[in-house]
Amino acid sequence: MKKRVSVFRREHFNAAHRLYSSQWTDEQNLDVFGKCSLPNYHGHNYELEIQVVGEVDEKTGFVMDMKKLSELTDKYVLQRFDHKNLNLDTVEFKNMNPTAENIVIVIFELLRPNIPADMDLFIRLYETPRNFVEYPVK
Repeated sequence: MKKRVSVFRREHFNAAHRLYSSQWTDEQNLDVFGKCSLPNYHGHNYELEIQVVGEVDEKTGFVMDMKKLSELTDKYVLQRFDHKNLNLDTVEFKNMNPTAENIVIVIFELLRPNIPADMDLFIRLYETPRNFVEYPVK
């Protein structure tokens, strides 16, 4: 039986967003989302961890070529979200609240089709050094 190993790639992107529901009043949004609902947006320095789990290839010794994982992350995530206003500049969040929970799911869905099917993929997103989310749940 081959051994499965986890490999990790860390990336970083900066993005602005506003958490709010257009169906609520400003007071309701402030009550639920606090200062994150203020109309002029705010930004985060997001830290992204991508974990790929798979068998070690006998020829390369890799689970996955980390350069390839970096290129995929750049193409499908960083170019799309880095230095963007998630509410205004991205298709993914035109009609979806860009919470950390929703962002991590979107990132997973952008990367999953590009990772071999026999490998597991997990995403961890730090919105702040103390607040982070993971998807899917292990």
